[in-house]
Amino acid sequence: MDSDLGSKNNPWHLKTPPLSSEYTMYIDEKDGDKVIVCVVGTTTLYYAYRAIDDLVTMLKAYGDWIDLGSADEQKEAKPGTVEAWARSQSNPIGGWYGLKKGLRGRFGMYVPPLLEALGLAEVEHNPRNNRMRAL
Repeated sequence: MDSDLGSKNNPWHLKTPPLSSEYTMYIDEKDGDKVIVCVVGTTTLYYAYRAIDDLVTMLKAYGDWIDLGSADEQKEAKPGTVEAWARSQSNPIGGWYGLKKGLRGRFGMYVPPLLEALGLAEVEHNPRNNRMRAL
């Protein structure tokens, strides 16, 4: 395995769960904190790095398939989904894992394929209504 995979110079090349769009992700630092950088076309989103471990922990505790429920920040997340969890006051960080105001949503679209690439979760790849579970 490539030791610098996941760096800015060697990002993960991923596809959204429906396999309809490509994007890249890598780990970097922003304001002294480790972050997940997600580049979708000309848009750059940031997610808290600890989202990887926290999401795996939540999936293992849930113990079954869970809907992704991806939604933009301005839209309400469907309850009981990965997206709703990533915004919830009851998650381990007490709110949004997305770090860029106005672009904090879409966690359920972009982070699950990273967990799949890391071998930590299984993600469905249907045209709509995809789910994930811990491995």
